Amino acid sequence: MNDKFKKWALVTGGAKRIGATIAETLHNNGFNVAIHYNSSSDSAEQLCAQFNAKKQDSSIAIGADLLDQSSLENLIPSLIEKTKRLDVLVNNASTFYPTPIEKIALEDWENLFGTNLKAPLFLSKYAAKYLQQSRGTIINIIDIHSKKPLKDHPIYGSAKSGLAMLTRSLASDLAPDVRVNGISPGLILWPENNPSDQVKNNILQQIPLKKIGTSEDIANCVLFLIEDAPYITGEIIAVDGGRSMGW
Repeated sequence: MNDKFKKWALVTGGAKRIGATIAETLHNNGFNVAIHYNSSSDSAEQLCAQFNAKKQDSSIAIGADLLDQSSLENLIPSLIEKTKRLDVLVNNASTFYPTPIEKIALEDWENLFGTNLKAPLFLSKYAAKYLQQSRGTIINIIDIHSKKPLKDHPIYGSAKSGLAMLTRSLASDLAPDVRVNGISPGLILWPENNPSDQVKNNILQQIPLKKIGTSEDIANCVLFLIEDAPYITGEIIAVDGGRSMGW
């Protein structure tokens, strides 16, 4: 059997939207996949069952609140107890909401930095020795607004900027055994509140390719960085239709 079919990937926030597509793409390409979730247990278990129906014992769902320190500390050990190895860590879980300066509360700081920066850092710390053993890789899902501020999102943008620097720092610190790269999505899916056609059109005019991206665009880039980029580390790839050119 191809050794790839024994490899395990952990996708945080892997039960829905982009995370689920990343998980599915990796599974379709031979990886065993651990689907992390917080509140989306039903979606995670359903996706896990779908994967296991295709290939027995090829997926597990694992719950953890990434804002809870003990839960964060136990995620990787709980995973390794079941899988015995880890080859890929995709730090995809994210929290996103506006924080106008006059309304910012300490809870906003803790929530947005906790999910978007603290969790990727500590998960990478706890996973490092297993990834070193497997000569694995870490992929951080960042945001093009880590480079250019998004109005009324100072905490989110700061956290994602920190994640960009963390990506480069870990690439240096974990080399040569572990490669670490990032992906900065642009507009991939319309927000769940479904903006008006006018708002959508205004946004599309800022994108050279004049269209939004898909979850598959991100997932395929993740797969590329894992499978076809053995000499790439410390890089952050914008998947945004050209929107951030010149930023």
